[in-house]
Amino acid sequence: MFRLTSEPIDSAGLRAALENPACGACVAFEGLVRNHNEGRTVLRLEYEAYGALAVKEGEAIVREARAKFRIEEAACVHRTGLLEIGDMAVWVGVASAHRGEAFKACAWIIDTVKQRVPIWKREHYADGTDQWVNCAACAPGHEHVAGPIPNDPGSMDADLGA
Repeated sequence: MFRLTSEPIDSAGLRAALENPACGACVAFEGLVRNHNEGRTVLRLEYEAYGALAVKEGEAIVREARAKFRIEEAACVHRTGLLEIGDMAVWVGVASAHRGEAFKACAWIIDTVKQRVPIWKREHYADGTDQWVNCAACAPGHEHVAGPIPNDPGSMDADLGA
């Protein structure tokens, strides 16, 4: 399961959905908005996504993780819209019989989502400026350019692909 949402992420509910009597391990990653990046004070983040493609690619990543690692359950939810410091931007959870596979799969999912899923992050700084960051991973071979990035008009809708 992969989905986008403009609403706060319910990590407890997502964790409960992973429960499986065959699993002795559950590993979760919670990506939170921090107040700094590369020496700059960050006030908030803004995420935009190409909704349909993001969900399709995210679902493919979760399927790949299930095939690549010995896991029983896996899920990922990513926020869109404006997020404040401390808000949860992304949640990944994995359940498996043993902890080793759960840790490896969880790390692989978040790393792969950040590389392959068309989600863009704009940082808003204390000095009044803002900038799109880490966009090179979304468009291999292209230099990072600050400013607007074309997006899907429906990308800010809650729970796309749910």
